Amino acid sequence: MSKRVIVVGGGNAALCAALSARENGADVVVLERADGDLKGGNTAFTAGAMRVAYEGVDDLLTLMPELTEDELATTDFGSYPASDFFDDIARVTEYRTDPELASVLADESLPTLQWMNKQGVRFVPIYGRQAFKIDGRFKFWGGLTVEVSGGGPGLVDALTKAAANAGVQVEYGARVLSLVAGDQGVTGVTVRQNGVTREEHADAVILASGGFQANTAWRTQYLGPNWDLAKVRGTQFNTGDGHDMALRIGASPAGNWSGCHAVSWELNAPEFGDMAVGDHFQKHSYPWSVMINAEGKRFVDEGADFRNYTYAKYGRRVLEQPGQFAWQVFDSKVSHLLRDEYRIKQVTKVTANTLEELAKKMDGVDPEGFLAEIRAYNAAIDQDVAFDPNVKDGRGTTGLAVNKTNWANTIEDGPFEAYAVTCGITFTFGGLRINPDAQVLDTDQRVIPNLYAAGEIVGGVFYFNYPGGSGLTNGSVFGKIAGANAAR
Repeated sequence: MSKRVIVVGGGNAALCAALSARENGADVVVLERADGDLKGGNTAFTAGAMRVAYEGVDDLLTLMPELTEDELATTDFGSYPASDFFDDIARVTEYRTDPELASVLADESLPTLQWMNKQGVRFVPIYGRQAFKIDGRFKFWGGLTVEVSGGGPGLVDALTKAAANAGVQVEYGARVLSLVAGDQGVTGVTVRQNGVTREEHADAVILASGGFQANTAWRTQYLGPNWDLAKVRGTQFNTGDGHDMALRIGASPAGNWSGCHAVSWELNAPEFGDMAVGDHFQKHSYPWSVMINAEGKRFVDEGADFRNYTYAKYGRRVLEQPGQFAWQVFDSKVSHLLRDEYRIKQVTKVTANTLEELAKKMDGVDPEGFLAEIRAYNAAIDQDVAFDPNVKDGRGTTGLAVNKTNWANTIEDGPFEAYAVTCGITFTFGGLRINPDAQVLDTDQRVIPNLYAAGEIVGGVFYFNYPGGSGLTNGSVFGKIAGANAAR
């Protein structure tokens, strides 16, 4: 007789878990809190980048067989072995990541994406955001090469279609309230749907219900003061329900509960994500900018590293500034490098031909402080080093309170552009403790029978920061593992 597996959540991790469980012989029910038109969790709001380990082009061709001869001839894809992926996770998390989980994530990234490809997920190179054309050739940088065709919405659609074709039952508007648990472990869930509460039996339950970033009270309780003022980049439904129900039956909390993924986000964006705009409220070309606070001063090293390794922690730095905002200021020398998200209509943007004019237009900024800061910044740049956006070029400043390490260009050639940003929180890092088999552990470090977790609800992988594209991959890898083990 087939096992019955319930998956709580409806995003990437949940759907991968459901497909994997179904593939391994289980009868699978997905319970998604959102209605069908708002399905997909945070996945629906992402651009779809997925960090994956690969030795070279042959590995990439297993994911992207449609690469043309011309693309192969004009592109330096390089390589990104699993050891580099692991090292990047370790480095950006300040070596706090759980090494077992990080190893699984890195080692299983390519096999998992190959499996997803067979489920109908189509991958393409991230030419528009992760490769610049220099001397007629594209060069990928930052270890991030692959994205899902159609971005996050494309990923949700592809996995949802695959689940339907596989016979997975997906129910929308179904909010799971609690786990049914006893001496034999977890045996089901209590769910409310269409105003009616019922109990659903299961041989195993997989929690893939996201983080708690949409819970204003929890944000302030766990992340600290002012986090109630952050914008939520994604779904309004990730309020920590899965965390709460697991902790109530003795699950062990793990990871960076005071930490999160947070980015520079359009100042006047709505409180929660807007599916029509998706991730285009983000403003990720800041390495070519100077970021200015209300006092007119720089406050971060915009060029400390590739965007992939700094963007997820710089939202916190913006939130720390007076008024919880900043302006990204660009010289005309780099305006052609700005990502597509700067060209949407929902932006708070000012332009000017002179710095004096720009200073007066940036709301909330001390004009004299700004002009003095730019003068000092321009004078501190080592202009003997050539600017190269494809590599960490070492074109930096010296002698400033906050130096810029790479990609430092003078702010002197108009017209100038400036964009106002605040903090947009993507997901929280604190979650449940799991083992490499995706089994949830209790506070005595023992396995809670029949309970699994995957995706943003898992703690222990990311601390302080994360390498771009590793969130979706993390959800897919442990979703696949959770589904397979729950079915067995």
